[in-house]
Amino acid sequence: MHRTRRGSYRCLVALCAVSLFVPIDVTQRGVSGPEELWVNGLEDAAVNQEHEPMQTADNIQWEPSSFQPSSAFSGADLGTVVADSYRGPGNNDRRINKELPILLWWSENLFPHFPGDTERIDCPFSSCLVTKDKRVKLHKRTKSIIFYGTDFRAYEAPLPRMPHQTWALFHEESPMNNYVLSHSPGIRLFNYTATFRRESDYPLTLQWLPTIGYLQNPAVSIAEKNRWRKSGYAPVLYMQSHCDVPSDRDRYVKELMKYLQIDSYGQCLKNRDLPNKRLEDTSTATTEDPEFMKFTARYKFHLAMENAICADYMTEKLWRPMHLGAIPVYRGSPSVRDWMPSNLSVILIEDFESPKEVAEFIMSLDSDDEKYLKYLEYKKPGGTTNKFLLSSMEKREWGVNDITAPNYLNGFECFVCDKENFRAGAEKMYKKSPKKTPVPEPHIAEYNHMGCPVPVPGFGTAAEIPESDSWMQMWPQDYWQSFDQGEALTEMILRNETNQEKFWDYMHEMYIKRSMNH
Repeated sequence: MHRTRRGSYRCLVALCAVSLFVPIDVTQRGVSGPEELWVNGLEDAAVNQEHEPMQTADNIQWEPSSFQPSSAFSGADLGTVVADSYRGPGNNDRRINKELPILLWWSENLFPHFPGDTERIDCPFSSCLVTKDKRVKLHKRTKSIIFYGTDFRAYEAPLPRMPHQTWALFHEESPMNNYVLSHSPGIRLFNYTATFRRESDYPLTLQWLPTIGYLQNPAVSIAEKNRWRKSGYAPVLYMQSHCDVPSDRDRYVKELMKYLQIDSYGQCLKNRDLPNKRLEDTSTATTEDPEFMKFTARYKFHLAMENAICADYMTEKLWRPMHLGAIPVYRGSPSVRDWMPSNLSVILIEDFESPKEVAEFIMSLDSDDEKYLKYLEYKKPGGTTNKFLLSSMEKREWGVNDITAPNYLNGFECFVCDKENFRAGAEKMYKKSPKKTPVPEPHIAEYNHMGCPVPVPGFGTAAEIPESDSWMQMWPQDYWQSFDQGEALTEMILRNETNQEKFWDYMHEMYIKRSMNH
């Protein structure tokens, strides 16, 4: 806490993000902390304030003295614009570059501007400078640091954490890439989030669905699919080359193969070769190569198995079979029903007691064209009846391969820019009228902004699997060690630690304390 001249207290952004942390049961989904979003407090202040209007980025009178560059980054450097900026609708921010707040992309490879390393962005409500130059990490004007979740490592986090800076998280990829973010100590280090979870500040849930029209692509005729079956191909396709994953999908597929013919083309459980060597290149699948798509579209069913299990984590493994006109046999997001185009469009493995039951159901559809085609009726005009899906796509401000809409990287940095300018205005207003204006509360990410559960075996129980099993030795341990790493970094920030090399000392200290308590 920081004591102001008038004797009141306000919570510094960086310290509040960890000091308000409340330990919770990490196995529970959707648990949040006790704090209210700081924007809610500001909205209340706007209602109660009669004599002084709410300040926005448009009418803030910025004090030049508070934006003096440090010796590590010259004023000329800070003012450089290396590419044309985009002025969003309604932006009347007239400040020059050296007066703008700075957003630092900590993951340089994700910096969404080319060429150069610094850019002015003019967002819908305000403007900022964005940069990947880490020399500004301690600068007074550097108001937020944006991290890419896959690259974020607790033992490499920038320390000390500056009290005037927020941390923003962009993580659209698998939870397996960084389980630190699936625990409260890890996710609550951040103030703003863009993840696959709908509860995050800037949701990326439908990142693999370009448009509703993508689902309405015509399917291969049932007659051709039946001819394909009679020529010796299986009803079900499985194609994976990343085998050792948290969802343990191969263990389930191996059991399913006991009851059902499955053609497996990838490196995992491979039992059949693709038509030519070119198609074996994984990039052909990634880029939706026409020959690859034509080949896989002939299968009636695709095993759509995510590499990790988490609410709202849905990838091309789900959406691509639907685009092609195959029925996904899906294991992944527990909330997948919320997003399906209709009530009959996917087979969910979790609906069945055993792989044998799944196999029997698939074979029943394979032998009954009328029942099979009911699963493809969402492709017909008006067939997509899920109002939640339609509304979510309509409200989505970013696009996928859409030049008329911003991509989600630029969209998120503008989201952070507007939030930071609003925060600066709120803090200035509080300093000016502390008796009339409530203390600005920090916005802190909640558990359900990622909140993925501990990995479980793809088939059977953990008690039935030998301890020597490679999956058992890897993923459950990685999950819980990630919890410890989040706690260690939190403790380092609370102690105002400046030396990253002490991270493992903190980890050891926590291990000793935990051992003594048990």
